[in-house]
Amino acid sequence: MALVFGTANKKSIAWAVAKRLSQSGAKIVLTYQDPRLEGNVLPLAAELPDCIPCKCDLTVEEDVAAVFKLVEEKYGRLDILIHSVAYALREDLDRRFLDTSQEGFRIAQTVSAYTLVAAARGALPLMEKAGGGSILAMTYHGSERVIPNYNVMGVSKAALEACVRYLAADLGPMNIRVNALSPGPLNTLAARGITGLLTMLKYFRERAPLRRNTDLEEVADTALFFSSDLSRGITGEVLYVDCGYHITGM
Repeated sequence: MALVFGTANKKSIAWAVAKRLSQSGAKIVLTYQDPRLEGNVLPLAAELPDCIPCKCDLTVEEDVAAVFKLVEEKYGRLDILIHSVAYALREDLDRRFLDTSQEGFRIAQTVSAYTLVAAARGALPLMEKAGGGSILAMTYHGSERVIPNYNVMGVSKAALEACVRYLAADLGPMNIRVNALSPGPLNTLAARGITGLLTMLKYFRERAPLRRNTDLEEVADTALFFSSDLSRGITGEVLYVDCGYHITGM
């Protein structure tokens, strides 16, 4: 049984992962942040067998409690949790990182990093009932390298990756693994908030060793690996799915 956070539309990483998990036999609870996204997500959920759509803003404690209560009442356990959630104020992406507002910094860190902690805490009792589980977050290379116009989001992704490691240490004794995938830039709804995305995609495919952009389906396939027992010996890791771009110097 898989709980997938962060679907906004059919181009979302979360949706690609949910589809792949469903094709492999997982029952899916597919969440969306607020009612304005409902019209995008409900038709997608209808494409998957036994998929339950559910509104859940991970920054709202009542929403978090409600979604885990739903999972418990419906399935009694949780095997897989996918966290594909991030946000920063547009003005903090458009200006210098130096000029990031205190409120903007707080919002980006809370939504992009702390929500993984909140989700893992909610998942713990249900994964213990299942005898263990897999928690998987989505990050980006801007956590380690300066990416133009990524700014406070890069700092938030660095925090997210640190959360992955600390959660892996906390939850390992309960046979719960916590990892992250770091795809190359993708033309998702969230990424379109970054100025120069099309230029970034062009630069990426010209310089990545595989000479192409990352594909949503290959991210989903890698997520399936991390969600399965094939990766049972891996935790606390960040795995790049970026056509090799991160290994290049120029």
